[in-house]
Amino acid sequence: MPRPLVIFAFFVVVFLAGSASSSGRSSTAIQHQSSTDERCAALTSVLGAETGHDVVITTAVAHRASDAVAPTPGSPFGGAPAMPAHCEVVGKANEREGAHGQVYAIGFRMRLPEDWNGRFLFQGGGGTDGNLGDAIGGVGAGLPSALDRGFAVISTDAGHDNQTNSDPARQGAVAFGFDYEARLDYAERSLEVVSDIGRALISAFYHEPPENSYFFGCSNGGRQGMIFAQRFPDHFDGIVATAPAFDVPRAAVAQAWDTQVFARLAREMDLVDESDEPLLHRTFSDEDLELVSEAVLDACDGLDGLVDGIVGDFAACTTERVRPELEKRTCTGDNARGCLLPAQVEALVDVQAGPVNRHGDALYSNWAWDAGIGGRTGDTFHTGWRMWKIGLYAGGFMRYPINVTLGSPALSALFTTPPQPVPDNPSAHLDYQLSFDFDTDTRKLYATTDEFPRSSWDLIAAKSTDLSTFRERGGKMIIPHGVSDPVFSIHDTRRWWEDVDAASGGQAASFVRLFAVPGMAHCAGGPATDRYDALAAIIEWVEEGNAPDRIEASAGEMSAWPNRARPLCPYPLVAQYTGSGSIEDSQSFECR
Repeated sequence: MPRPLVIFAFFVVVFLAGSASSSGRSSTAIQHQSSTDERCAALTSVLGAETGHDVVITTAVAHRASDAVAPTPGSPFGGAPAMPAHCEVVGKANEREGAHGQVYAIGFRMRLPEDWNGRFLFQGGGGTDGNLGDAIGGVGAGLPSALDRGFAVISTDAGHDNQTNSDPARQGAVAFGFDYEARLDYAERSLEVVSDIGRALISAFYHEPPENSYFFGCSNGGRQGMIFAQRFPDHFDGIVATAPAFDVPRAAVAQAWDTQVFARLAREMDLVDESDEPLLHRTFSDEDLELVSEAVLDACDGLDGLVDGIVGDFAACTTERVRPELEKRTCTGDNARGCLLPAQVEALVDVQAGPVNRHGDALYSNWAWDAGIGGRTGDTFHTGWRMWKIGLYAGGFMRYPINVTLGSPALSALFTTPPQPVPDNPSAHLDYQLSFDFDTDTRKLYATTDEFPRSSWDLIAAKSTDLSTFRERGGKMIIPHGVSDPVFSIHDTRRWWEDVDAASGGQAASFVRLFAVPGMAHCAGGPATDRYDALAAIIEWVEEGNAPDRIEASAGEMSAWPNRARPLCPYPLVAQYTGSGSIEDSQSFECR
């Protein structure tokens, strides 16, 4: 059933309170113009007058169906994808002057296809946001986008612009963390605002509301999906929240923990530069991590009943199982090639256990042992884990891991109260993480001040287990998560699902299902069957009532088995071989 257009009275970026008529049709909707161009252009004058929102439409342009555009020579980015005929709308809402002379607004982009299927999709963001997004609704490599399927798609910068709001004195693109209102927009408020704008645009352009509404996102986009389910549960019928950053403030503490562990290892291995800075990226070669991957497979590959290069039963793959295999590969005597140093093994075990304070209390989560930590396909090493944790071995611009270059600015400027100024360069961010105190500094995630009346944890984390309203209105959620994800631990997501299951009397699977993807890194990639259509699965669940007992998946180029097909199973079920048929064929497996 379509969600009524409800505008909540909500602090200074409040939209006009009230709701649309039960039909959802706009009383002053655009009349039937003779062309898409005219209907599209008319949106510039309708939206503000119709909704009462403080909205400015800066672009409303009709596009003809297009072929893919080739990349510009020398550009590191791909070209524009092929798109169907549609109306593209770009605008902003609730512009204001904020702290330190910054002007903030909630930016959005929407694409309204001529051949509309009656559905609305909100495309989630990523990282610390700050860009409008393409509003195409990409849902996975090799799959048609939501726009291609006929969805009207909207995306947002979550209330700040990485270009205009970047302030070198306040850590560049995360300067918005020094402004409480911008934090609030990033955390939750912009989501409701943009969702309402999307519905208003749909009603104005098509003269009717969407029949069904969906959210699709990964990482911070996954967190946004969780926010909708928990805080704005009447907005979406179906949500796909991949690798959700729903515990991101504490995950940032884990990033500082990892940095300190690997820095100690670097010093023990005498890996420092001329300024005595520890060289995290040199602590493990790609060959070293290949040994780690082999140890994990030897310990856990067969736990699902089949030795096939996949750790299917990730919950059973414990440190107690893996450590003996790692120790079999440690160096003896003068041998220091083709083996792991005992100190490397100890560092890995410390990292996988997760951060603790001086009392031994867990500050985040432990991590899953999985084949995607290392290994290779042909001559190409899997680097999805190391690029986040320690950086690329070759160095260069990826000498510093993403844990440092993204994790430290987010932790210091966005997740800490009050925000902590740090010079905007990798060395300074490395120093910040190395000096982070897990007893005193972690408390700042939960702190408030007069200027910041809600803590970053309260604002940004989305770990509530009360999804009762979402459940009661018939909402459905799918949560795919890579077992080798180095950013957000699947164990944290698994425990959250178990808590939701307990809170709902053992009925969580009736409205929210977790699908582990063995081998997959953050959002995609790795030695994994990471090609799957979660959007099609959520549509079938919402509109046909068919709960996904399995999602068909296939392996991508980064696997050793590019034609392999396997089912992804809803946790706690595991894909198990039936005993007959090809192990490359999904139909030879059942979820048990």
